[in-house]
Amino acid sequence: MKFRFNTRYFVLAVLLFIIEVLIARYLHDEFVRPYVGDFLVVILIYCFVCSFVQAQVFPLAVGVLIFAYLVEISQYFHLVKWLGWEHSRLANVVLGNFFTWNDMVCYTLGIGVVLLVNKLAGRW
Repeated sequence: MKFRFNTRYFVLAVLLFIIEVLIARYLHDEFVRPYVGDFLVVILIYCFVCSFVQAQVFPLAVGVLIFAYLVEISQYFHLVKWLGWEHSRLANVVLGNFFTWNDMVCYTLGIGVVLLVNKLAGRW
């Protein structure tokens, strides 16, 4: 693993972040916001990490997936409330409030796409 800046991944991370903000701000449907947003967030995190770190695809992707799982599990245990941050809008947005298995599936599918794209691009 080496630290280095990758403009391509950084631009992709910024674009995905903008899409996530637009989804959170303007879409209140029953599909895009809960499912596509969770699918994209792991891709966003992967791209953001790749903006600053050069690492092997598979271990990095698995690390991002484990991180997403841990955040979701923290929702099951109501970490935001336990820490006394339930009135913090930022904590509620970043850490979330409600555990669902659907989110775990979306995270897994998102990382699956990351792995597939990297495989097809010959980077893995």
